[in-house]
Parts: sequence; C-alpha cells; structure tokens
Amino acid sequence: MAISGNSALIPQAFNKGLGLWSRTTGLPGTPSWAGQANAAVVPADEDFGTCLEILKQAEPTSLRYMRRTPLQPGTYLRISTRIKVIAGNLPKVRIAGTALGSNGAALGGLPLTGPVETPVGYGDVIEVSAIVGSGKRDGVDLVWGRSAVFGHFGLDLIGDNNGSVRIENFLIEDVTSAFLPQMLDWVDVRDFGAVGDGVTDDRAAFVAADQAAAGGEIVVPEGVYRIASSLSLNAPVRFKGRLSMPRTARLALQGRFDFPTYASAFGDETEGFKRALQALFGYTDHTTLDLCGRRVDLVEPINVAEIAPGLGSFSNRRLITNGQIGVVASSAWDTRVVTSTGTYDPVRSNILSNVANVANIEVGARVVGAGVGREVYVRAKNVGAGTLTLSQGMFGGAATRNFAFHRYAYALDFSGLQRIDRLNISDIEFQLDGIASAIMLPPDGQMFH
Repeated sequence: MAISGNSALIPQAFNKGLGLWSRTTGLPGTPSWAGQANAAVVPADEDFGTCLEILKQAEPTSLRYMRRTPLQPGTYLRISTRIKVIAGNLPKVRIAGTALGSNGAALGGLPLTGPVETPVGYGDVIEVSAIVGSGKRDGVDLVWGRSAVFGHFGLDLIGDNNGSVRIENFLIEDVTSAFLPQMLDWVDVRDFGAVGDGVTDDRAAFVAADQAAAGGEIVVPEGVYRIASSLSLNAPVRFKGRLSMPRTARLALQGRFDFPTYASAFGDETEGFKRALQALFGYTDHTTLDLCGRRVDLVEPINVAEIAPGLGSFSNRRLITNGQIGVVASSAWDTRVVTSTGTYDPVRSNILSNVANVANIEVGARVVGAGVGREVYVRAKNVGAGTLTLSQGMFGGAATRNFAFHRYAYALDFSGLQRIDRLNISDIEFQLDGIASAIMLPPDGQMFH
C-alpha cells in the first residue's frame, strides 16, 4: 500500500479548513482548531507556502488529523512536517499520534510520541519526523504491534508557552521498502508485531509471518519470544533469538524439522531435543528426526512420558537418525535407590505384595535382594494394592524379604509409556562414558531397533 501515492490518506492541507484538525487526540468529537484565536492559516509563507501558525498557550499544545490513517501489519509509515518559530519563546516539537484498534477505540500502553526537536532561533526551519510500524526495528520510533490498525497523526508543541510556530502541511509516506527490500526471500517476525521481551505472547506474530512468507524463510532475530500455546509453522525458520513455551505447548516446524533447528529455537541442546521428540510423537507428518550429524549433549535424562503427556502408547513408524547422543556429568544422572520390604509367593512369582513405601519405587527400577535373579526390573506398580509386577519371576519359598530398588538414569527413558511400536533408532552412537545407560524400553512393543 503506497500511502504517499493516495491523496485520500494524506492529511488535508490547512487551507482547506481546520475543522478536521483536533486540539487533542484526533478522536471523533474532540475539539478542533477551527475558529481558535491562537491559530490561523498563513496563505504564502516564504518557506512553506500555505501553512498553519499557532501561538502556543497550553502544555502540550497538540495538533492531530481527525481522519484515520490505516496501518497494515508489516507496513511502516513516516510522518513528517517542517516548522519554524517566528516570535516569542522557543518551544520544542515532536511528531505524535493516537493508536486505534479495529473498533476505533484508542489503545493504551503504546509509545505515542517521536523524537523531540529543538529550534535554535527565529526562522530556523527544522524537519520533524517519526516512523510508525508494527515491528520493533532499528529506526522505528512508534512500535505499535499488530493491535493498532489506524492512527491519528500530528504533532505536539512542548515546553515554553507564548511562542508563535508555523507548521507546513504534513506528509505521510510508506517507507516499508526501507525495512523490507522487495527482493528478499524472508520475513522478520518483528514486522508482524513480535516483541521478543520474554513476556508478551508473540504467537500471533509468528502465525502472521508464516502466512506472509509465501515460500520464503522466517527470521527470528535476537530476543526471547514467548509462545503461550502450540504453534505450527510451514515455512523454514532461522533462529537467532530463542523461544519460551510452556511444557504442554508443542512446536511443529514443518519446513525444517531437524535437531539443529530445534536446538537453535530454544537455545539449548537438551531442551531442543526434548521439543523435537515432542513433535516427533505429537504430529502425524513428523516421521524422521534427523540429528544432521550433530552430537546432542544431554544434561538430564529424557523422560518421554513427561515431554509428551497423555501419549500412553504409540504405534506409528518413527525414526531417530544420524548423530551422536552424549551426556554431561551431573547429579541428574545419579542412581536413585529405595529400600523396602515385600512379600513373595511362589504361586505368583513375578508379583511382590504388601510392599512398603511402594509409591516411591519407580517403574524400571532394578530389584536387588534374596531370591532375585540377575536382571529383574519393576514392570508396573499398583500403589493402592501395594503390589509390584516384576519383569521376571523370583525364586525361593514364600516370605517377606528386604529389597533394594535401583533406578538407573537413561538417556532415553520410555518406561512411562505402556507400549511403543515401530520406533527405529538408526545410525545413532551413544557416548555415555559410564555416566548413564542408553535406553529404557516401555513394558510392551515390537520392532524397536
């Protein structure tokens, strides 16, 4: 939209009358400059031609065009005029505006004034300007985001009263091309209202950028971008900043689904790997997670049931491939040990009953004690009944015995799921250095490679 080429969007010249020029915000019903004793149209100024002369009598003295100027996401407008002081005190001047939502109501919490300019003497012609737009870009003075769809623009005279100021007719220009060169094949989320302060929910800006990408790439500049709910992006994304999302929210990167992109998206390898796995098991069109030859250094075990709550079981084909998985030594990898007593009955050799402290015993823990074979693990537990189901039967006579339950740490822990089928882990090298174990399988499943 070329604002400067559309006369309907250029503020009306002062010699057409001052009834459309407000003395306050520019909103309908606000008092205009028509008939004011301290305002007059000058027909032939030597510098400006037709212009407006105002004697500043209030702080601030405001001038706003009462017709609305439309704003579009990704559009940047430059509002400018020239002024000079001809008598009296020397007030300062700044471009100012009123931001409006789609319902025409004024929006709060947005910057409404541009840089302040200071005349140095009588007859000194100075230009005053400001750029307004949706994105937080260098050179943008009024960052209004996506919620502002109209504006009333003009200026403020501030500082000393009793100065006479002449103001040239205003110009509004579309300067979007200075921020979005036409030949670029990417879009910047800031141009669609993303703030990147870690507090504002920037999800709508990411969705709008994805829709505008049109086969190009989305660029996420430096900053922390809060995304409050699940987000799916079709375009490839290049992350310089990082995302902050609640654990229950999922990120689907349709255009570039691989580990390096997720690691960049969250600024952390472990968190990126978790989020990539969350998408792998959460979306039907995410079938292969490619590590792209990268090494993932995990700082804690990956509990698949925690990163994909409600999953339970999974039977669609999935592949994790092409890289290395390592661990960073820390207490997160320490073996957790719980001691307890339980009753063994040879009739049900894989069941322990009357288990004390059963709630604290973890599924997947290795059982150590009299009558226990070499590799016996807790397959399931029933806290209400006080029972444990074991992966193999025990031996010996019926008795209540002492046991220790050793829960080792695994790089990939699927024990919280009931069943998983058709999961393939191919061309992945685990380099765990004796710190952790590689994979804990779920109780049931087939074709796990």
